[in-house]
Amino acid sequence: MSSAAPESAEISGPTAGRPASPEETPLSLCEREPHVPAERLVAEMVPPPRFGEVRFDTYIPDPQQPSQTEAVRVLDDFARGLDGASATGSGRRRWFRREPKPSGNGPRGVYLDGGYGVGKTHLLASLWHATPADPSRKAFGTFVELTNLVGALGFQQTVRTLSDHRLLCIDEFELDDPGDTVLVSSLLSRLVEEGVALAATSNTLPGKLGEGRFASADFLREIQGLAAHFRPLRIDGEDYRHRGLPEAPKPHDEDTVTRAAYRTPAASLDDFPSLLNHLSRVHPSRYGALCDGVDAVCVTGVEPVPDQSTALRLVVLADRLYDREVPVLASGRPFDELFSEEMLRGGYRKKYFRAISRLTALARDAGRLLDTSR
Repeated sequence: MSSAAPESAEISGPTAGRPASPEETPLSLCEREPHVPAERLVAEMVPPPRFGEVRFDTYIPDPQQPSQTEAVRVLDDFARGLDGASATGSGRRRWFRREPKPSGNGPRGVYLDGGYGVGKTHLLASLWHATPADPSRKAFGTFVELTNLVGALGFQQTVRTLSDHRLLCIDEFELDDPGDTVLVSSLLSRLVEEGVALAATSNTLPGKLGEGRFASADFLREIQGLAAHFRPLRIDGEDYRHRGLPEAPKPHDEDTVTRAAYRTPAASLDDFPSLLNHLSRVHPSRYGALCDGVDAVCVTGVEPVPDQSTALRLVVLADRLYDREVPVLASGRPFDELFSEEMLRGGYRKKYFRAISRLTALARDAGRLLDTSR
């Protein structure tokens, strides 16, 4: 992966790229149509800003859940075992000869198995930071970002791009799309042959009952031939974002949200139905670029999402906003009413609960916007 600065996304639209000032009209996500070059997809395979500074010693295990403390110990040992010089020495690509693969009989991958909000992404990012290799030889991304990379570069070029890496971290491995699961499993098989270590978290399969908290059997079955390379690491616990915190803030009135948007630099302002409609016209791989230069998102008229496809797009946007620590100030219905009871009982329930959890955290962060609107 090149160390050069990634080519930035081109964003078109009347307010695209224009920083708002307290006297200016807010930005609008609905007016943005980002175009993301493939080079950016590769260069941005690092932990997102929210997890840019996390480390194992910044993870706070729940004292009631010993599996969390054990997970830190096991992952720290795993990172120490990934000696950056053991497989490829100089770090040059193996164009002309196959160099020795890493030694050792232990698993070459770890799977973090736990419910939403137990800190799996924090631990996965900490593993990336702790692995003793140059950042250009470590990759971190969501399952969606990895499939987008294959789509942009092609399968063989993606293998060549990632094959000299020491570690590939995949957050939220999607088990609900058989085609994509097979595609990524094939990619990972090729990378394992090249000595790349793997780490992953995953979602549950559709139709599964219960909370879907411990899906290691599903994960290992779906990746089939790769199962032997993974050590499942169970992480018990409740959603840390709500552990010991007050209840989620109630939605604000529309005037409060609008005033805050006009008085907050680099804030966006959109009504919720229009934003959902716009998301249907932008590929989810571009949702991160959609938020470039936006420091706060203000949304009016929040209401329950009308269908499953819209709900899943909203989940991706919530993830990108959470990764970038963009606060969300909203009017209308509270975030725990976004998804119907039928959706919360269905196969994508874990994604929806994660979105509620993350949007609630961002709504708390948005409290500071109210100070600028007085």
